[in-house]
Amino acid sequence: MKPDVQIEVLRELMDQLDRGVNADAGGMRAFPADAYTCRDIARQEREIMFRKYPQMIGMSGDLPEPGNFLTNNDLGIPVLATRDKTGKFRAFLNACRHRGPMVETERRGKKALFSCPFHAWSYDTAGALVAVPMEDQFGKIDRTCLGLRELPAVEHLGFLIIHPDPEGEIDVDSVFQGLDDDFRAWGWDSYVLGLEQTLDMKLNWKLATDTFGETYHFKRLHKDTLAVNFHGDVLSYRAYERNHRMVLCLKGIDDLRSQPESQWKIQAGGFPVYFLFPNVVINVGDQRIAVVRVYPDPENPGRSISQVSYYFRKDVLAENPDMALMFSQGFTNIVAAEDYATAETTQIALESGLVDTVLFGRNEPPLHHYHNTFRKALGLEPVALLT
Repeated sequence: MKPDVQIEVLRELMDQLDRGVNADAGGMRAFPADAYTCRDIARQEREIMFRKYPQMIGMSGDLPEPGNFLTNNDLGIPVLATRDKTGKFRAFLNACRHRGPMVETERRGKKALFSCPFHAWSYDTAGALVAVPMEDQFGKIDRTCLGLRELPAVEHLGFLIIHPDPEGEIDVDSVFQGLDDDFRAWGWDSYVLGLEQTLDMKLNWKLATDTFGETYHFKRLHKDTLAVNFHGDVLSYRAYERNHRMVLCLKGIDDLRSQPESQWKIQAGGFPVYFLFPNVVINVGDQRIAVVRVYPDPENPGRSISQVSYYFRKDVLAENPDMALMFSQGFTNIVAAEDYATAETTQIALESGLVDTVLFGRNEPPLHHYHNTFRKALGLEPVALLT
């Protein structure tokens, strides 16, 4: 986030505090509750939003050196991502071209070759088939046509983006629309991975995303946790075509009032949170970020998997190796133990079939935005403001 934008946002938050107002969606909206429970909607979301759009699978810090690899099975297809010997980020279908077994089952690591456990066909980090045991007995093959099937892959501003469809396209301007300038200023391409964790929860994937979409609940649900350090009911909000940016208000903002604006830093008074369509929430702390990727269960609308990764500026993590664990524990104690735990009770109520709609208040604009964004992706009409 550029310095002038930081000042603009902090001024906005101070003004909201002074006037006792919040971000305003312009009215309320009532969204159909079956968006969280309907199997047919869940199937469409999986097929459209998670197979026909580019997907973030990690950060540059997940592949810090040539030879590093990362596997991902969250999208319904097995993915092998590598940094080849030239330093280029690549992604492949993690399946041997002979009979189809995965050529790599470890979550991450560093290798020069990936060998199928079945017959030991082996591939390099660029996906080329480089070894076929007993090739003279197997039959004549053209190795150049039997490399790992490559997926479109782009590395941009520290983000590793793939397309699950080998014929798909990645339009960087569209993927990062509205957020590119902010991300460029943060410099996350130099951050390193500190820790990762998986949260397997009994709630729809959109309910998990909802928990990051407003500050109305801070003084209530988080009265003994977040509310200690955050002002609730205050929010700087910017919506774009599919993405959005929120900035929560830290109580440290009160100390900035006596300082020259030229000395203001967003981390002293604000906590930026970004939403990257369709399922990524980025929580920005001081020299660290928590990246949450939320995935639906393809068989059960009432279950989701949150993959949470914690990245740090390299020198900061080197000075304090325990920071990753402390950051993750604090994040989990709030998100999993309070937000997600409460949302699991919501899922139970919704699955009763007796709840027709969920109501989003005018002070919850992010919820309005991404739920209508999801509907648009499915070809549905947007939900209008209540009159």
